[in-house]
Amino acid sequence: MKLYGLIGYPLGHSFSKKYFTEKFAREGINDCRYESFPLKTIDELKNLLTQNPELCGFNITIPYKQAVLAFLDDSTKLPADLNACNCIKIVEGKLVGYNTDVTGFEKSLQLKLKDHHKSALVLGNGGAAEAVKFVLNKLHINFTIVGRKLRGDVNITYADLNENIIKENLLIINTTPLGTFPNIDECAEIPYQYLTTQHLLYDLVYNPPKTLFLQKGEAQGAAIKNGSDMLDIQAEESWRIWNEKD
Repeated sequence: MKLYGLIGYPLGHSFSKKYFTEKFAREGINDCRYESFPLKTIDELKNLLTQNPELCGFNITIPYKQAVLAFLDDSTKLPADLNACNCIKIVEGKLVGYNTDVTGFEKSLQLKLKDHHKSALVLGNGGAAEAVKFVLNKLHINFTIVGRKLRGDVNITYADLNENIIKENLLIINTTPLGTFPNIDECAEIPYQYLTTQHLLYDLVYNPPKTLFLQKGEAQGAAIKNGSDMLDIQAEESWRIWNEKD
């Protein structure tokens, strides 16, 4: 029995196991299973690999998309300027890193993207933001990174956001876990009152389907999009990678 799975912490919000279990049943794939592996620290990965020799590949979610890079035996499948990994294929005991979030986010975003979405605010600067920044650069969409403190690549803080900044950036992407089940009453602290019908709010969170961030955007007439399509697309991309011949 081939084993696949997901590492991260916590994982109570994740639909990945459900997605793959239903996929295997629907497609008559009887020799594979997919499990969730909540790791309190990334150092627990070594024991996970030792205890599950049948593991053929796994996905990575918050908060380990960057920390897992140190465990890779082969990072050549990752774009040189992309500092995050969300998919690993195990080949003869070696961990080969990939990023399927890039494909998932790009294809999902383009379902809602309009010509006037030329400038974006990226909320958060963790591992989940890496694929977003990569895709925005690819699509030639200017972006500003918003964080709680000015550190790393963070350009401005939430306290700096004002009417002009909101109206100049018609695409706003939440890459933080704020609003994820069960903490559904949380959202990024932006001045929602300045949103317009020209805005698109994209939330990488998919559980719940409509986060408080998206609800507040919708109330102002903005277009909204959650991360469910991104999840599906990146999951299928992971499955393709795990099954392609080296």
